Amino acid sequence: MEQRAAIPPGLPRSSPTVSYWQDPPSSLAMHRTTPLLPTSVSFLVIGSGITGSSIAYNLLSQQSTASVLLLEARTACSGATGRNGGHTKCASYRSFLDNVDALGEVEAAKIVRYEYACMKAVHALAREHGIECDSWEGDTVDIIYDEDQWKVAKLAVQEIRKVLGVSDPASVYHFWDANEAETKFLSPGAFGAVSYEAGSLSPYKFVIGVLHLALEKGLNLQTDTPALSMRASEKGWVVDTSRGAVNAKKVILATNGYTAHLHPALQGLIVPLRGHMTAQRPGSRMPCAGLATTYSFIYADGYEYMIPRPQGSTFAGDIMIGGGLTKASQNGLNEFGTTDDTTQDPIIVSYLEKSTPKYFGFNWGDDHPAGRVRKAWTGIMGYSADGFPFVGPVPDEDNLFIAASFQGHGMVLCLLAAKALVQTIAREDLAKMDRWFPKAFVITKERMKHKFQGRLHTTAPKDLEITSQRQCT
Repeated sequence: MEQRAAIPPGLPRSSPTVSYWQDPPSSLAMHRTTPLLPTSVSFLVIGSGITGSSIAYNLLSQQSTASVLLLEARTACSGATGRNGGHTKCASYRSFLDNVDALGEVEAAKIVRYEYACMKAVHALAREHGIECDSWEGDTVDIIYDEDQWKVAKLAVQEIRKVLGVSDPASVYHFWDANEAETKFLSPGAFGAVSYEAGSLSPYKFVIGVLHLALEKGLNLQTDTPALSMRASEKGWVVDTSRGAVNAKKVILATNGYTAHLHPALQGLIVPLRGHMTAQRPGSRMPCAGLATTYSFIYADGYEYMIPRPQGSTFAGDIMIGGGLTKASQNGLNEFGTTDDTTQDPIIVSYLEKSTPKYFGFNWGDDHPAGRVRKAWTGIMGYSADGFPFVGPVPDEDNLFIAASFQGHGMVLCLLAAKALVQTIAREDLAKMDRWFPKAFVITKERMKHKFQGRLHTTAPKDLEITSQRQCT
């Protein structure tokens, strides 16, 4: 893993695989607000995914006269956000026990509530501004196939309820036995299932909507303008791009897995990981009205995640399923450190294609006459050693800020991280922010000393009793 983490990410590659969400592309895909690149701005945001677009929107909502430039190396929202599974799902119980052990109950609870609040805020923003992004809110279900994972799920939910209180909406979970998993959720062969609140949307349409809001407030969006390098100056930073240099008083990196290209001090601290997604036509026995929940399928060393496209959306009923990392050669080792989203791993794509009839069994039926897979693509995520994002002022650098490394979990992390970062920049309500924003997410020198070992929270502890010092009931 050390060798994979040491690979420089480089720039986003041209001609990436086309995601389901990006077809057809938005009218903003190649948008340039001004024909020429401005030479001087107050704020320069790099990256146009959910984080960068939300930062720009928050900056302009707070400082209406500020000059804000957003650079995107390729087309608008062409990175991780425009390539993910469209799942607004917290699954906070999956990391809760580890977070209690590492951070204590207070901070672990803060993360649970933060993820829940962020999930709700995404859909609320879409409603408030009429962003047409197929926003759907309902329940999700985790179908669990491994006995240890099942035990951990029960223990974790028990602890969440104890720490947060049973009346907290973020602690509401329902357990289903094996028979109920099969009859209610059409998933045979499981130990059981756990359901809780979640949602889905088109992440691409959502971000395009946020970009429209920011443009209305005065954002200068420049696509197809990669930031090549940057250097500190007396007045802030000089960012060299493919179209010339920009002087910025403050620079904000919303570049996720690519961040080390611009700030090499973060090499090995934010490690890219290529993820695979497929869009599949439903089998003949699947419900005509579509599945009622979103899903995850959890086994001993990994998981898949899945959303059905809601009624009223394009290709309603289509099944979006991604994952399969550990099924690749060497448990997916070579997917770490790569930023090549122009290609796919055929082993992972084949596994994902076969996974839908495997998970639904008889309930899948025959494949659609046009074929099972409508589209397959890849995207680049960013991971840290401790499993938390990096948000805040970059240590030992003046006027350089970051919001990145969202662990493939950005739809329930990024929106409020953008809000927190803008409040930090403005030094606004910092004491109040400390009550809701997790301290573990703030970038520090100490966190930058940690060595990346791989993804966290995917496998159950080998000895549940020793690891948790609790008893599962």
